[in-house]
Amino acid sequence: MSQTIHKPVLLGAVLTCLAPARGNSYLDLTAGYGGHAQAVLDHTQAPSLMTLVDRDETAITALKPFESQGVTVLHAGFEEASTTLLSGGERFDMILADLGVSSLHLDTSSRGFAFRMTGPLDMRMDQRAELDAATIVNTYSQAELEGILHRYGEEPRARTIAAAIVRSRPLTTTTELAAVIAGVMPRGSKVHPATRSFQAIRIAVNDELGQLERSLPLWFQLLQPGGRLAVISFHSLEDRIVKRAFADVA
Repeated sequence: MSQTIHKPVLLGAVLTCLAPARGNSYLDLTAGYGGHAQAVLDHTQAPSLMTLVDRDETAITALKPFESQGVTVLHAGFEEASTTLLSGGERFDMILADLGVSSLHLDTSSRGFAFRMTGPLDMRMDQRAELDAATIVNTYSQAELEGILHRYGEEPRARTIAAAIVRSRPLTTTTELAAVIAGVMPRGSKVHPATRSFQAIRIAVNDELGQLERSLPLWFQLLQPGGRLAVISFHSLEDRIVKRAFADVA
């Protein structure tokens, strides 16, 4: 039995969409602490037909108890896992991908995702990856930074923020970076001035949109005839990619 630490997002909607039935196979590409997986397993009673994937080492540790039930747990990004499973001839009745950052990342200051807590400029979802936020913040050119902030954060003041970051180097902590951004932003907004910039840098560190674009066609191929695919997205950039992919196969 998985000891989930937080309530899985949109659990009711996910179960409605996936419609798990006894004996169905299930692939969770962003399994996290296993909350969705446990709920699906309760319906299918088929642990040997379940594969749980995550690129975060902390999540993999939390998912290990599932292995004792016969569930397959893969420590990999969803693009890598999808390619491997497809080449191995695997197919699934249900596939779930819950995109973006999670409480697993935001609630741990040492992971460097949160601008309200002091931590290193990290933001890696896969701790084995080489690229981190510190590298982007302290070594990318002003033009490269501006492009990331504009493209991945849809930040209207991307040029001003990029220039401020370059002037303030070296930056070592999340709160230092957040203060630099806040210093050149208009006051009075209810949203923290660093929100878009942190999103943009995080997406760049983890190649979130690139992996999503490359992986979606693989997910459709991984479905059994009559299979169900559910994708949870939380911002417009992901949402557009997902909707376009579903429209292409409609």
